[in-house]
Amino acid sequence: MSEQCDFLITNVRAATMDPARAGGYGVIEDAALAVVDGCISWIGERRDLGDLAPREVLDGAGGWITPGLVDCHTHLVYGGHRAGEFAQRLGGVSYENIAKGGGGIRSTVRATRSESAEQLLHSAERRLTALLREGVTTVEIKSGYGLELDAELKQLRVARRLAQKYPLTVRTTFLGAHALPPEYDGRADAYIDLICDEMLPAVAKEQLADAVDMFCESIGFTVAQCQRVIDRAHALGLPVKVHAEQLNNTGATAMAARNGALSADHVEYVTDHDIALMAEAGTVAVLLPGAYYTLRETRMPPVESFRAAGVPMALATDLNPGSCPLGSLRLMMNMGCILFGMTPAESLAGVTRVGAHALGLGDSRGMLRASYRADILLWDIDTPDQLAYEVGALVPERIICGGTDVIAG
Repeated sequence: MSEQCDFLITNVRAATMDPARAGGYGVIEDAALAVVDGCISWIGERRDLGDLAPREVLDGAGGWITPGLVDCHTHLVYGGHRAGEFAQRLGGVSYENIAKGGGGIRSTVRATRSESAEQLLHSAERRLTALLREGVTTVEIKSGYGLELDAELKQLRVARRLAQKYPLTVRTTFLGAHALPPEYDGRADAYIDLICDEMLPAVAKEQLADAVDMFCESIGFTVAQCQRVIDRAHALGLPVKVHAEQLNNTGATAMAARNGALSADHVEYVTDHDIALMAEAGTVAVLLPGAYYTLRETRMPPVESFRAAGVPMALATDLNPGSCPLGSLRLMMNMGCILFGMTPAESLAGVTRVGAHALGLGDSRGMLRASYRADILLWDIDTPDQLAYEVGALVPERIICGGTDVIAG
């Protein structure tokens, strides 16, 4: 008796991104893939395909399939914009000086606090659908532009609404320790008290966050303050991520690794000691070339050292109104190669398999493998190298999220 499946994809080549298969892309040259109940039930050489009775067959016309893309670091729910600061930076004013002058994150905090949930939802939808159109099927969304309980909850609730409205996977991250709100000027420890004693418990009670993040930086919070947030997050059963070593070395990456963080993000100023700790802990290095480019930074993350140490490298948009208003994960793949020296295969791994690991989803997303969620992209390309090489005109021929065809728009 034939085994039933919901649909079958044939006449394709597969870049599975499965490290158990040979080569950087884990290629299957003449592949077939079966889907049952939103998950991949079988993948392999078409000649090895058993007797299946699919309800639908998709002829890939000799194209390529890849896993859906994973954007593991975004701030896409926010109010207003900061185009004026963009002009200031072009005039030579540093991001740090803009922040010290009351701009930067604080200006977005004012706008986010003032906008309704519906206004935030409307603007976030434009950014989310732009990512979806180019093949993003899993996205992380951080809070961090409220910096008070009600506004932080508002951001996270909007992110959860996006997850209900769109077929892609949304992971939410509480980033209350993003910047010091103006009402707490000179009282950073008191604000950390608020985060630990009131905000985090409220977020956990409503189950609004899948992880907790913090900006451990000279213009953010100290290692000691961030450690308090980590301790509280762990007590509430929440994993952590850390914005680390973007502007200088603070010890944030070492702290992240010692605490088993899912990822340390930015990491331009990490040391060899930090890298060794990350490798030991399995902490992902999330590289954010869009912020590096937008801020005209000159210190690159040490890709060669990460590679040599076996530290997994993800890529993400860091989509936000200030340091990276760029809503294209495919552009980040290109930048990862051109600016940071990654290979095309490393860049695709960074927005699939490794990006999933940075979200704690490495056992269900980011690869074409049996039992994984059927997030699948069909591309009209000759080689997967084109995905990092060609940006803009090249979009997926088919976007499948959880086994369902998606029309992005």
